[in-house]
Amino acid sequence: MIVITGPTGNIGSQVLAKLLDRGEPIRVIARNPAKLPADVLARVEVVEGSHSCSEIVEKAFEGADSVFWLVAGDPRAASAEAAYVDFARPALDAFKGLKGKRVVSVSALGRGWPKDAGHVTATLRMDDMIAQTGVSYRALTCPGLMENILRQIEPIKHQGVFYWPSPGALRAPTCATRDVADTAARLLVDRSWDGAEEVPILGPEDLSFDDMAAIMSDVLERPVRFQEIAMEEMRAMSISRGASEGMAQAMVNMLTAKNEGIDRMVERTPATSSPTSFREWCAQILRPAMLA
Repeated sequence: MIVITGPTGNIGSQVLAKLLDRGEPIRVIARNPAKLPADVLARVEVVEGSHSCSEIVEKAFEGADSVFWLVAGDPRAASAEAAYVDFARPALDAFKGLKGKRVVSVSALGRGWPKDAGHVTATLRMDDMIAQTGVSYRALTCPGLMENILRQIEPIKHQGVFYWPSPGALRAPTCATRDVADTAARLLVDRSWDGAEEVPILGPEDLSFDDMAAIMSDVLERPVRFQEIAMEEMRAMSISRGASEGMAQAMVNMLTAKNEGIDRMVERTPATSSPTSFREWCAQILRPAMLA
């Protein structure tokens, strides 16, 4: 039995689909099971509720061999610590009951970064807490996700521009969520691994936002440019969209760390590089979204 948290989200839904294709028995934890497609609901066991609740995870983890653990990070939480670390605390006893079993989680690059990096720092602390329960653990450490570009469909479509508080020429890794989901699904069905390790997923190449704009212009057949904005503008934007002061500051701290190199601490090798290029992602994901 494999347990999936966050089954209606971007990554969780892809992991779920890949495991169902393999014929694996699946149990999901879902706040709102009605968001799951009817054909999926017919093929999974559902535990309704939040995986921040100890009673829910104890029920869901019973008899499980593997767990996909995903915390989205509620932007309304008081802080990144509350959104990730405190969210996971009630599940720790349930994880201890899985000793010898496997847990796979989506995490972030940045192990060893000397300053507070907001969401990243809190996520890595959550990783440590889970690993200390005795489960076999794989943290899929990711840089920025290509899918973040989809949040800027409207300005790209109507103004030919996208924004971020980073220098346009700064190159960094970026990966596609489907590669994260592929790695998670592979690990969840593999009963041979143990111990606790990080699994970096860096994409096939480092790109700058200027590079991305050029690729988008080519694939979309329309001019697209990148515009750097101030970090304080990002903070204000986050708050205007419903984030708490604490989570807005955590975003600023994370993006500042990214500008300073936190995502470039892991060496790119064949093992850390994932296959989907940004050009391929633009052709297969961004272009259809623009035309929708």
